[in-house]
Amino acid sequence: MPVSNRWLMAVAGVCLQMALGAAYAWSVFRIPLSKEFGWSITQVTWTFLISWFFLGLSAYLGGFMMKRKHPRVVAMTAGLLWGGGVSLASFSANKLWWLYLTYGVIGGTGLGMGYVVPIAVLVKWFPDRRGFITGLAVAGFGAGALFSAPAAAWLIQHAGLMPTFAYLGVVYASVALAAGAFMQNPPEGWKPEGWTPSASQISQRTDRDYSLGEALRTWQWWAICFLMSVNTMSGLSIVTQASPIFQEMGKASVATAAGLVGWMALGNGAGRIFWSWVSDLTSRKAAFFMMYLVEVFLFWNYHNIHSLSLLAAATFLVVMCYGGAYGITPAFAADYFGPRDVGSIFGLMMVPWAFAAVFGPLLFAYLRQLNGNYTQALYVIAGVMTAALLLPILISPPRSRKSAEEHSTGAALEAEAEPISPE
Repeated sequence: MPVSNRWLMAVAGVCLQMALGAAYAWSVFRIPLSKEFGWSITQVTWTFLISWFFLGLSAYLGGFMMKRKHPRVVAMTAGLLWGGGVSLASFSANKLWWLYLTYGVIGGTGLGMGYVVPIAVLVKWFPDRRGFITGLAVAGFGAGALFSAPAAAWLIQHAGLMPTFAYLGVVYASVALAAGAFMQNPPEGWKPEGWTPSASQISQRTDRDYSLGEALRTWQWWAICFLMSVNTMSGLSIVTQASPIFQEMGKASVATAAGLVGWMALGNGAGRIFWSWVSDLTSRKAAFFMMYLVEVFLFWNYHNIHSLSLLAAATFLVVMCYGGAYGITPAFAADYFGPRDVGSIFGLMMVPWAFAAVFGPLLFAYLRQLNGNYTQALYVIAGVMTAALLLPILISPPRSRKSAEEHSTGAALEAEAEPISPE
């Protein structure tokens, strides 16, 4: 592929992620499913959590397959699984287990396999804009519900609840197949003409490529997992309940709430680009710290908001920060462990993430059902994020022993050197 077409591949990557990110529209289905089949809030929420759990588990599978199969094959297979799972969910009337299996397990597996493909491919095509391009790649995933949420609400009203799954599944699979056909890696050792990393970029990056096994033996790999998982646990709790929150706390109508969920998707996508851009200007760790600060303030005060416009604005900011972690983390992984195996290294980070993605929203929904409001759940999130503020300050890139010795020796020589006074 000609180098000049790397931006065309970026566009295809965003389209693929938008087809997958349509999963964020799940909250539109929560109330209709509960009303039609008598399922509880927790039971319906489990569908989304299962799909997110399998997203986390299968992300490593996608990264692993990319080392042996062409990225195009992995992307198109993922699109078929995601779209097929959603379509098969149309047969789940009064069968909760079938909804879990189709939308949750099959669809979730497709989500995870497909999610890592544009990230792993584009980070190799854009070493000069690593943060921005990973943010752009996953922005499509975050913005997926911008179109799917209003479309799902309209289809539920005009075509019926179960047929909506069938129609949406066909659309998701078609877009994913078309976009996935563009995915391929650059030639070995490729870099943009005339580009060399700056001193700032070098200081924030490791000095070599790590294998997956080597990365797992560093504390930084686990620290990055924790940073992303805490952010996911917090933000996803709001995302999964966004439509009911707008209806209960902001007194919005069903249609208005569905429209706001779509706008939240825009915030999700915008946050992935914005915070990734911030991380390029500062550093990945600085961007995470600033993001956490914003969320801590919002979660401590969220329960006091009753105006729909203010509630929408606060939720938009929360979702921007939530999405920001997905934009920063792949670049974080490429910076700290090298781009060669970033697909499997970042993909495996999604496994501990999967547990946080299930536990946080499930606890949030349970506390809402237990207390009749969101106050206690919001306090729990605020406390956890406040405690986690220290980690972004402490983390630094792993270095080989030789590099660390050279760095410490250079620092010592610099400290011992004395300026020569002019005669």
